[in-house]
Amino acid sequence: MSNYVTLITVAALGGIAVALQGQLMGLMDQRLGTKASVLITYGSGGLVVVLAALLSGGWSLKGWQEVPWYAFGTGLLGLFIVGTISYTVPRLGLTASFTVAVASQFIIAALLDHFGLMGAVRPLDLSRAFGIGVLILGVWLIVR
Repeated sequence: MSNYVTLITVAALGGIAVALQGQLMGLMDQRLGTKASVLITYGSGGLVVVLAALLSGGWSLKGWQEVPWYAFGTGLLGLFIVGTISYTVPRLGLTASFTVAVASQFIIAALLDHFGLMGAVRPLDLSRAFGIGVLILGVWLIVR
């Protein structure tokens, strides 16, 4: 049970960090533009990762050939995510931007699960479909 509490706590802290990052990137976007905001975000994050790797003894790319080719697109997806956050937060607001982003994550995740496109199949049953409908209604209520 304590492991579950730890996982929930880490996930909640991650959510807090995402909201704070979105707000801060929105501030940078307004003053510096989207490209500069993304550059600063990725550049500073990349620097921290390199320093952490160097201080902890490096990293290993052993087994990289076994990774599916499309998994290497995560960096590009990350750039797109950071760019869309930077661009939409100052224009829609933090709540509306994140509501749309999170709802779209749930919807695409349900479809990926349903068709088993990136892992185990978890069918989209009536209960989950109803939940997605409620989610879409919530998005509409927040964004309108």
